[in-house]
Amino acid sequence: MKVLNLRCAHGHGFEGWFASNEAFDTQLAAGLVECPVCADTAIVKLLSAPRLNLGNAKAPAEAAAAAPSQVLAELSPEARWMRAVREVIAKTEDVGDRCADEARKMHYGEAEERGIRGQATREQTEALLDEGIAVMPLPMPAALKETLQ
Repeated sequence: MKVLNLRCAHGHGFEGWFASNEAFDTQLAAGLVECPVCADTAIVKLLSAPRLNLGNAKAPAEAAAAAPSQVLAELSPEARWMRAVREVIAKTEDVGDRCADEARKMHYGEAEERGIRGQATREQTEALLDEGIAVMPLPMPAALKETLQ
């Protein structure tokens, strides 16, 4: 298994796991390798050091005991953003294109308040803000819109 450091044309860095360098080249040529942040397929392979298994590595229990803030600080900005998006997905209900209507119902007490996410047009978003209903755009990477395997 080859773990490659990759970067898209927009500068987002990420890892890709491939059976071999040839498998990476084949998938890249077919347009199957895409950035998990912006779905760009203009991907380049970065230089990376080989992984060496040395005897002085931390034991799994020690690694697991690391403070969550320390682990988060070691992540790239892209990885922190992806983690935040995954948390939003896990803690909200997808209401699709009914997002503006559902937000209004909750705001005016016609529906139970809960965390929701969905799609709204620019006009719908501006109307919600004018009514005093807090909304926030959240770009959703293509990799998170489908079931992860």
